[in-house]
Amino acid sequence: MEKMAMSVREMSLRMGISLPKAYELVKEPGFPTIRVGTRIIIPTEPFKEWLAAESNRENKQRGE
Repeated sequence: MEKMAMSVREMSLRMGISLPKAYELVKEPGFPTIRVGTRIIIPTEPFKEWLAAESNRENKQRGE
C-alpha cells in the first residue's frame, strides 16, 4: 500500500532535487501541503495531480 503522504525530504528524493529546492517548492502558491505543527506534509495524490498539471503547463508554454 502506497503512503498517503510524504515528507519534504522524501519528496526531494522522489523528484531528484535538492532539499533546499524542495523547501522552496513547497512554499509556492498552489503546491499541495499540510502543516502538522512545524512539519510540512505533502499528500501523495494531490502531489501527483499537481505534478501532472505543472508538466502540462510547462509543455504548453514550450509549444509542445
